[in-house]
Amino acid sequence: MTRHLLMMLVMLTMLPAFAADWPRFFGPNANGISPETGIAKDWGAHPPRERWRVALTDDGYAAPAVADGKVFIVDHEKVDGKFTNRDIVRALDFNTGKEVWQFAYEDTHRHDYGFYRSTPAYDQGRLYTLSRMGWLICFNAKTGEPLWHRNIIADFRGQLPGWQMSISPFIDGEKLIICPGGESAAVVALNKVNGEVIWHSGPKGVPGYATPVAATINGVQQYVIFAGEQLMGFAAQDGAPLWSVPWKTAHNVNAAMPLVIGNTVFITSNYGRGCGLVQVNGNQAAILWEKKDIQSHFSSPILYQGNIYSTSDPGFLVCMNPADGSVRWKQRGFEKGALVAVDGVMLVLDGANGDLAMVKLSPESYQELGRIKPLGGQSWTAPIVANGHVLVRNRSALVCLSLK
Repeated sequence: MTRHLLMMLVMLTMLPAFAADWPRFFGPNANGISPETGIAKDWGAHPPRERWRVALTDDGYAAPAVADGKVFIVDHEKVDGKFTNRDIVRALDFNTGKEVWQFAYEDTHRHDYGFYRSTPAYDQGRLYTLSRMGWLICFNAKTGEPLWHRNIIADFRGQLPGWQMSISPFIDGEKLIICPGGESAAVVALNKVNGEVIWHSGPKGVPGYATPVAATINGVQQYVIFAGEQLMGFAAQDGAPLWSVPWKTAHNVNAAMPLVIGNTVFITSNYGRGCGLVQVNGNQAAILWEKKDIQSHFSSPILYQGNIYSTSDPGFLVCMNPADGSVRWKQRGFEKGALVAVDGVMLVLDGANGDLAMVKLSPESYQELGRIKPLGGQSWTAPIVANGHVLVRNRSALVCLSLK
């Protein structure tokens, strides 16, 4: 080995591991996969180390976002053991967990699997939140000052689904995409800077709970919307309806994000409906196959190296071939859990008891590499990975642990 080559190898080993923020629901690329590298994978010798934990009072499941050195999460006020009608947007210091700012607003006092549902979205110094009752607020993310707000149910004659609004705000370029479900407002594109309408489109219908997906299908840039009774595509440029396919479930619960795979879309729902692959061809769409092997109540699947990984009721972790829906492997022990991928592994929560398992991303077999219990108790919220750490919440706390 030459001296030059030896020096190059030494320099490569000294390069820092890559770290990244988690600024919105399902991560920086909205696919549930963190681009980070260099995490510790020997949890026996080097288990994730707790950096801080913060109490939460909403008794719910809203996930945090991380950007600009802060953790953003929406909590709910509780006074003398009783819930008030005030949501509380909180910004925490990422390194310490100490509160940087908070902002409270009136929403609802009715507990229904907690209060706030969605994940805040950070973009270019602004923070966007969407409440159960449809209050969309844009903040200065540094100071917590509200910049603009509107109620998407009132403004677009929308309708609340059975468990109220759960879709997370979705930013695409200059547009903020929301789904009020009103007349000609199944999907609405707003100007993210001032909240003004760019376009609105689609048939009136009860909204689903899944966050919109931006995709290019058959060469057309579009938004894929998983509504209460159907899957739809809308042109990104002007909102023109492109295609739709019916997908009905009990209580209109379509909550897991659609997974776009080329010119097909994988979808999954609970209540016995299962999963399916939708083929999109221009303005036509049809279900290619439908199976029962993945029935995700609300946790979204990921696609990694051509395979789908997903949790499924009644408590499985499943690896599936999207071409035909055949199951590569299935593992018990992940009741209503959720997962995130990072550096060749999955971090998967058991929703029943709060165990966090590290599992190799492999279609060959289930290979568990480590397991910890960060908080314990019912933990239905997907973990997030940001800047070398994993953040996990249950119904009463948020904890930050180092993965390095």
